[in-house]
Amino acid sequence: MPRRPRRGCAWDGCPRLAVEGGQYCEEHKAMAERQYNKHERSPETNKKYGRAWQRIRNRYVREHPYCERCFADGILTPVEEVHHILPISQGGTHDPSNLMSLCQSCHTKIHMEMGDRQIRR
Repeated sequence: MPRRPRRGCAWDGCPRLAVEGGQYCEEHKAMAERQYNKHERSPETNKKYGRAWQRIRNRYVREHPYCERCFADGILTPVEEVHHILPISQGGTHDPSNLMSLCQSCHTKIHMEMGDRQIRR
């Protein structure tokens, strides 16, 4: 099956092609990530969800590849989010017993039930 052609880099004025499956070329990918982290995330969040969290998350996803809520209903939905049952802000940890693999829909439902997120329109 033929692959989709690569898109141009989304960085304003860049003539290069984006990396496969991405928005930016190699040079601008790193710059966009730095810009995102600088302007969108608080330094406190970067401390909580750094490289160590990514390793823990990836290991948990390998062990639990399907949404745990959907799986309980007999539906096989690939995991998109790893949720902390007791949030880090309330004293939770990255311990596997405090984690739950979820699809985006179930993750949003949990946070709506908790009342800590608003619906974006």
